[in-house]
Amino acid sequence: MAGHGLGRGFESLIPTELSEDFDPTIDDDKAVSKLKELDVDEIVRDESQPRRNFDEESLNALADSIREHGILQPIVVTKVGDKYQIVAGERRWRAAKIAGLKTIPSIIRTLDAQNRLELSIIENAQREDLNAIELATAYAKLRDQFNMTAKEIGEKVGKSESSIMNTMRLLSLPDIAKKAMVEHKLSEGVMRPLVTAEPELVEKAVPLIIAEGWTARKVEQYVSLNKKRSSTRVLKTNVYARQEESLGKRFNAKVRVNSRSVTFSCKNEQELAGLIERLGQ
Repeated sequence: MAGHGLGRGFESLIPTELSEDFDPTIDDDKAVSKLKELDVDEIVRDESQPRRNFDEESLNALADSIREHGILQPIVVTKVGDKYQIVAGERRWRAAKIAGLKTIPSIIRTLDAQNRLELSIIENAQREDLNAIELATAYAKLRDQFNMTAKEIGEKVGKSESSIMNTMRLLSLPDIAKKAMVEHKLSEGVMRPLVTAEPELVEKAVPLIIAEGWTARKVEQYVSLNKKRSSTRVLKTNVYARQEESLGKRFNAKVRVNSRSVTFSCKNEQELAGLIERLGQ
């Protein structure tokens, strides 16, 4: 089993709910795994796991979701003695107990199978025909199910820690972008500037990237330009809001300010007459 890294840094920003749609190791995983409903009391945490504190509010929110929708993704466990030790999914297990569930869907692996799967994923991650999303999924699986840090993953597959981190961050893209990367063979370099963009901006950009064959530089310019426009729009809105409030108090009227005009609104002729008088003072 891989070593347990303590600090994850930016890795904590990467989604842990991995989609089978992009998992290049799913066949190997199914070959060494068995899906079964386990009693929650048969399951124990891995005491060697570095994460020990779980946000109570977040757990309660997940428990509410579980009560309504059930467990959407099984946890992963290995048999240790007469118990099942958690490999991945401790947060789901804790929330399931809060929700009052008696059993939880679990993927069961033997320790030998777990070790074989780790080697299989590493071999998959070294393939040259994987697209970046499949690669990112393989890396994240090594992180989440084998407690490997980005540095350790890099050492296993012959890449730098920063390269591993940058690839995994692609998993934070909206589904439309991830699917486009797979279906249209869009490169990691081209899509990376979208990682920090708003989802709405990503959805607008993806069809243009596909249709016009944008370069990474073009994508960077598009994101930068639209971020500036958005920031400017917010700034203007805030300035106008302050002006409207100030004028409204001064003239005791409802005021609307935009870039070229100021509009006063009155409910009746009496209010209008009073406003005209105040404006003339």
